[in-house]
Amino acid sequence: MAQTGSQRRTIASFTNYRDAERAVDHLSDNKFPVGRTAIIGVDVRMVEQVVGRMNWGRALLNGATSGAIPGLLFGWIFGLFDLINPLVAAFTLALYGLVFGAAIGALMGGVFYALQRGRRDFSSVTMMVPSRYDLVVDEEIADEAQRLLSGMSPAGGAS
Repeated sequence: MAQTGSQRRTIASFTNYRDAERAVDHLSDNKFPVGRTAIIGVDVRMVEQVVGRMNWGRALLNGATSGAIPGLLFGWIFGLFDLINPLVAAFTLALYGLVFGAAIGALMGGVFYALQRGRRDFSSVTMMVPSRYDLVVDEEIADEAQRLLSGMSPAGGAS
């Protein structure tokens, strides 16, 4: 696949995203064409944070919660199509959708938990975490970006 656009140069590296974002904001405040910049997470690793033990109660509750929201939404939308009294129908069908969605979700949560047979008795959240954030700019305007960043207050953390 052919590369479109120009070559890019790293003009700064940051240990956290907030500082990289602050640098781009500084460039934007100085009328720099920020559409030609990018923040790139480097050395990305996957972190799975365990948040608790999974048991039958949690599996059913998680399933019910994940089923109740779409059920509520579908019931409300279908209720709006009632020509006689759409507000009452929307409320009533939304309530039925919430209950029905929660019941189906709990059932599915229980089935999926049973199918795992104790192999994964915990719940977790997965995140992608880079070790640093590089600010890259198109080569032909990189010198101007570096000049503007040199005037940024030291709290930015650029290296």
